[in-house]
Amino acid sequence: MPKRATKRGAERTPLSRDADVLICGASFAGLAIARELAGAGARVLMIDRYEVGERQTSACAAPTDWLINLGLIGAHRQTFDELVIHTPHTSVRYALPWSFSTFDYPELCALLQEQGDADFEIAKVDGRTGDTVHTDRGDLTAPLIVDALGWRRILGSGANIQPPEALLSRGLEVHPRGARDDLEIWIDRSYVPAGYGWSFPADDEVRIGVGSFDPRFHVKEPTVRLTADLAQTPDGFQGNWIPHALRPATDDGVFMVGDSAGHCLPLTAEGIRTALYFGLACGRELRAVVEGTQSREAALGRYHAFSAGHRFAFDSMLKVQRLVPRVHPRALAPALRAMGSKRFVDWSFGHYLRIAHPSYALGGPHGSRFASSGGASASDAAAAPVGAA
Repeated sequence: MPKRATKRGAERTPLSRDADVLICGASFAGLAIARELAGAGARVLMIDRYEVGERQTSACAAPTDWLINLGLIGAHRQTFDELVIHTPHTSVRYALPWSFSTFDYPELCALLQEQGDADFEIAKVDGRTGDTVHTDRGDLTAPLIVDALGWRRILGSGANIQPPEALLSRGLEVHPRGARDDLEIWIDRSYVPAGYGWSFPADDEVRIGVGSFDPRFHVKEPTVRLTADLAQTPDGFQGNWIPHALRPATDDGVFMVGDSAGHCLPLTAEGIRTALYFGLACGRELRAVVEGTQSREAALGRYHAFSAGHRFAFDSMLKVQRLVPRVHPRALAPALRAMGSKRFVDWSFGHYLRIAHPSYALGGPHGSRFASSGGASASDAAAAPVGAA
């Protein structure tokens, strides 16, 4: 489990400086942006209220090829090529056309940070006025500003809608010590009326949690109950709000990436590979600006269009998210069994992976510099159709 290392008291000295690019948020999206800016000759400053890799808020899993293609496989913990889905009336096992891996959050963040050359400072972001970001350590100014701070969208214009009215899901997870072999999902209304439970093993710990599509439904009790049903002891609670609707990727001249742009897939709540994917895309546009090959306005327009171009996939998955809780449990069981054919699983999971395909990681200024295996080019990924699962 991550430990708190945030600067306190006398360590929080005044911070006032300018930068070419200011990245607010130092998790998956922010680190991916910094990676793409490495070697560009720009003054890149990244800030976060926590140390890099300090505050894990998810089960930390992604398609294995994303870890390989980004050179992050050193953080790998356990790989799965099957998915087990449980309902009150059946359990199905799907042989996946690609594998999924859990990883260690601090290790992955450290590996990703090493690929960039941004300066890092710990500071809490309070707001923004034009090109100046206000923090608890002073004001920071930059012509290129990124909000990778999460669902609150702190640097956006106007007031934000807060939960439970916001389009957010609620998730909670525990990390008991132990081992399991399967990547498992529970679609069971005895745990959560609309949502699912999960068990993501990670070598010597099991990440067990419950997520609710309805933010008004509290998930601590069902998380504890699912953990007990798996003969585990709840340990290391962590939770977060999870956006389940795409939002504009630019706002008043600010680049929004990751949860601040709703870059979390509805239905599955998978947000890590999308944060990496859109982070790489944003970083490549910003690099073109600092290298003088395009204007800031062009970068804003291109990145906005790139994100919006995925709306069909996000909206389609949101429709399925809203449909599943309405299906009677007895009807859900035969439907899941019928969808277990190899042809359908390969087709559906293939479309799902193409929403943010791992081959995209091999493009950009780094090429395959950090990758440990080959793959398709970024142009191939860009040309691939975006589809819904």
